[in-house]
Amino acid sequence: MRTVPFLDVTDPEFDFRGPEVAAAQAGDWWAESPIGLVVLRYAEAQELLRDPRLTQSGEAYLAMNGVLDGPLYDWYLRMIINQDGENHRRLRGLVGKAFTLRMINNLRPGVRAAAERLADRLAAAGACDFVAEYADRLALAVLSELLGVPAQDHEIFRRWSTDIGLVFSLAHGGDIRARVETAVSELNAYVDGLMADKRANPGSDLVSALVATEPDDEHLSVAELRNFIVALVFAAHDATLRQLAHAMVAFAGHPEQWTVLAQRPRLTDKAIEEVMRWSPTTTTVHRFATTDFDFRSVRLTAGTVVTVAVVPAQRDPAVFRDGHLFDITAPREAPLLQFGAGPHHCLGAVLARAELGEALRALTARFGPPVVTDRIAWRPPMGITGPAVLPLRFDPRR
Repeated sequence: MRTVPFLDVTDPEFDFRGPEVAAAQAGDWWAESPIGLVVLRYAEAQELLRDPRLTQSGEAYLAMNGVLDGPLYDWYLRMIINQDGENHRRLRGLVGKAFTLRMINNLRPGVRAAAERLADRLAAAGACDFVAEYADRLALAVLSELLGVPAQDHEIFRRWSTDIGLVFSLAHGGDIRARVETAVSELNAYVDGLMADKRANPGSDLVSALVATEPDDEHLSVAELRNFIVALVFAAHDATLRQLAHAMVAFAGHPEQWTVLAQRPRLTDKAIEEVMRWSPTTTTVHRFATTDFDFRSVRLTAGTVVTVAVVPAQRDPAVFRDGHLFDITAPREAPLLQFGAGPHHCLGAVLARAELGEALRALTARFGPPVVTDRIAWRPPMGITGPAVLPLRFDPRR
């Protein structure tokens, strides 16, 4: 009888890049874990993410982590990513009318200016915590312009965003649930005030566009608007800043790739995709079986938790030739998994790519490869993860 490997993905020290994960992937497409089945290979992950017999089920995810009521429950259950069928199509269609490619392109000059201004600060500072001094500031500047948040509220927004971004790390326990609940409650109150201000004083930001029409059966309700805007806070800020920090870790470990990008800036789009493939911010994507069915000779019963392990799946040698290597020149054609698949593909993926691109252009033009100067402090490995503290030094380009 075949022995299925066991991976303790809830251990705060667990590493999806570790040898035990690679060994498990070489043996089969799945492993067992404290929270259910873990998908390790790309083809099976892509298929299961699109399988209609699996659902996001925010309620099941919260129940799995002991959250049965309260502000976190009320917010997360109603998030657009946890809606299916006609209601999901309605919400996605209405939000998409305001959150357009045109709006994102209009943000680009501001993103570029912020990326270059912050690069000037790094030049003056020399060594720094890259998360605090660059990634966080850039993502917050973009989020503030996107939502129309005034500069005096940036600092409190930073704390809320950091804490609400832990919503996908609930399995690690500790004070994570309390931090997320506090952030949700305080953000709800803030967003109510922000929406009221944008109705009275509309601007060119996303919130003004979303509240431009009065709620009725064909539009987003006030509660739906609030929910979406709160969700954007961590999607457009926390996730993006962690991905930018991941990029610096990747390039610090592969300085020759930084040099290639500096010499060939036309590779920026490929570099963005390779960074997100190699070191995705979202390490796990959860689905829940709605019925009993067989998949690849494995019996999935209703309620089974299916967790896609994004990191090993995006390095799967069956799909990514030399996937164990970080190479911005390599041809990579398979879509990324961290943004989801099918109707739940992330709305903010284009904005995240825009921020990463402008940052890489600004930094490679000014500096040599980043150098890690001290120990990196990491967020928990499940959910939205990445460096919490990233000590770097940037030397001027010679």
